[in-house]
Amino acid sequence: MRASVSSRILVNYLLLGLALLAIVAVRLYRLQEVALPDYDSVRNWQIVQEVAHGNLRNLFHHGSPAFSLLFAPVAWFTADYRVFQHLNALLAVAALLWLLEFVGVQKQVGGTEKALLLLFAGTSVFLTFSGRDFTMGSMSLCVFAALLRTHYARLQHPTPDALVRVAGWLALGLSVNYKFLLTLPILLVLELLYGQGRLWRPATLRRVLLVLVAPYIVLGVLGVLGGLPWYRWPAVYYNLFFPGASNAAGRAGHLRFDGLYYLRYLWDFESPLLLPGLAVGLVLWARGRWQGFKRLHVPLGLSTYLGVWAGCFLLGMSLLLKAPRGLLLVYPLFYVLTFLALRRLIGYSKLPSSVSKGIVAVLLLAATAFNLYRVQREVYAYATTHYGSMAKQLQARTPGPVRVVSTLGLGLSPFLAATDTIAVVTDEKQLAHWQKKQFDYVLLDAYWRVTNTPRFDSLRRQPALVAFSEPLLTSPLFFLEHSEYTGLGYHQTLILQRAARQDSAQLRLYRLQ
Repeated sequence: MRASVSSRILVNYLLLGLALLAIVAVRLYRLQEVALPDYDSVRNWQIVQEVAHGNLRNLFHHGSPAFSLLFAPVAWFTADYRVFQHLNALLAVAALLWLLEFVGVQKQVGGTEKALLLLFAGTSVFLTFSGRDFTMGSMSLCVFAALLRTHYARLQHPTPDALVRVAGWLALGLSVNYKFLLTLPILLVLELLYGQGRLWRPATLRRVLLVLVAPYIVLGVLGVLGGLPWYRWPAVYYNLFFPGASNAAGRAGHLRFDGLYYLRYLWDFESPLLLPGLAVGLVLWARGRWQGFKRLHVPLGLSTYLGVWAGCFLLGMSLLLKAPRGLLLVYPLFYVLTFLALRRLIGYSKLPSSVSKGIVAVLLLAATAFNLYRVQREVYAYATTHYGSMAKQLQARTPGPVRVVSTLGLGLSPFLAATDTIAVVTDEKQLAHWQKKQFDYVLLDAYWRVTNTPRFDSLRRQPALVAFSEPLLTSPLFFLEHSEYTGLGYHQTLILQRAARQDSAQLRLYRLQ
């Protein structure tokens, strides 16, 4: 009997390990061929190197000092952007594994089901796509998984120390990504409904606030020592709440209501099981709530807890400017909730347990296969970059350091030498300024199409010295990721993408004259 249990545990670990290796392979496949995909990724890569060498002038860029500080040690050993990309991708896989392990323990998910759930959630199109950049997303997923685990445990076993641990993870999250501000109202609602009032006790509240304020004091002092004004980090929040001038795409403000944007995205790009599964889960939840009200007892189960997070994020982000990354933290929750709903629905069928589990397994395997098809179509198909080829052309044409102007995109930067210089313009009228500064070339980078800043008409009409395609700059998902910047809706963004796809080349080099 004991040998049988041991062998079953070994098989479960083996299945989970194989599923994990499969997800790692999906995330890393052809990643060595990919450039840093967007402006923010390149800036983060540059800032991490600055911080690693003691230059703190951009420490609070995007309100994410912890991200730069935690990656800075890597820059002591290498400046290769691909190392940072691969580490970021693996960090996202670790975050997903940590979250699913928590779900598995709470819902008593068996080893085979846990492996299937890992395959199902791990092949999410957006989680795969976002794991190939160098932004705060992967680290945010790790901290969010820890926050959920810690806060759920705090609600189940409320103690002052548990609240302080939650505050610690929240403080780290706010230091990694300013978008953790969106977790504050959700945490407060959950505390009001299920926290038994412990947060509001003066002694506990003081400890929680002290933990939340601590990073702003410690890192603020670090910033001052690095030559920054004391208000540099709070100024990021001020700019969020009170935006100034319009950006290069003409977008101002942060509000844009569209209740269908994310539902369209989920249907068009993620697993087709998600929306039906989430709808079934909502119906089953409502039925359980009604029965709970009749019993005058409504316990906080894990499905309800995760559903509150997913639903609040979906509703909240529907009020703001939208891009698929707006729901980054809760994509894994959508997959988990779909799995739990299917598991529960099939359980109502009164079929034998082995048959029910077999049906769930077939559904998850089929859904995983379809996810992989979409990953191939939306991610891998756009993997190959030609920024390296363009950099070689520039270096072959220039006897000394390369000095090039680029139209909004920084994708060329990681392929240039440390002595080379790249400057960004948002309008061709700015080219005369850089010509006076003795810049030799201008790269018409189709990133201007992605960001919807069409101010390069006369440049486009000139014959190019050399031209290359850059598939990512025609990707639907890449365009949607920038709809937060452009302020365009879902269909408007895809119309822009379809127009960009008609162009034969996305990188065109001209002599600056």
